[in-house]
Amino acid sequence: MSDPSAAERAQALAELEARALVCTDCALHESRTNVVFGSGDPNADVMFVGEGPGQSEDEQGLPFVGPSGRLLEQLLGEIGLTRAEVYIGNVVKCRPPRNRDPRPDEIDACKGYLRTQLELIDPQVVVTLGNFATKLLLRTETGITRLRGRAYEWWGGRYLVPTFHPAAALRGSARVLEESRYDFGLVRAVLDGNLSVEGSLSAAEDVDAALAPPPNEPPPAEQLDLFDP
Repeated sequence: MSDPSAAERAQALAELEARALVCTDCALHESRTNVVFGSGDPNADVMFVGEGPGQSEDEQGLPFVGPSGRLLEQLLGEIGLTRAEVYIGNVVKCRPPRNRDPRPDEIDACKGYLRTQLELIDPQVVVTLGNFATKLLLRTETGITRLRGRAYEWWGGRYLVPTFHPAAALRGSARVLEESRYDFGLVRAVLDGNLSVEGSLSAAEDVDAALAPPPNEPPPAEQLDLFDP
């Protein structure tokens, strides 16, 4: 089967969004104002994945609005991209009450939407924003501080670049913002084909070794496998 055209991708995403807008597969639908499906270019080379909508996102139905969204746009501009040129989504599409972490059953109910978004958009680079999305997509319990700063060869031939959530950069030290800038620079390097060997984990065994939980660390929960049926 040939790759879908730009129009076919956009249509498939629109149909997926229509299903998500009326989804009642988990309890999060009971308290949501709006489903925050995702936004951006359906043919983007870069896709950002956050944890879940916050209050402003729930009210507006769009991901990463407010101060976090403005910082994200600033960091994009510094590597020559605009918000309109990327795609932005979340692990779960409805706001968890009081912005708590999504629960395993909520992730399990919602993961098909994210998986299909990734398959349809087929970006060169997936950028995970913050601890939660990074741990889920890399199937690890290792924290973002240890994982960021590198590009990982990932599912389907894509690269995954973990970085801090923009909210952490806003409330953290100047170092967090500078490290976020470095990570965005890795995204630019992947797109330009200039990623150095030192900047990535390219061999499968190296990736496995880097992501193996420490001896006293429990393995990832089975529910956190985005790509299992």
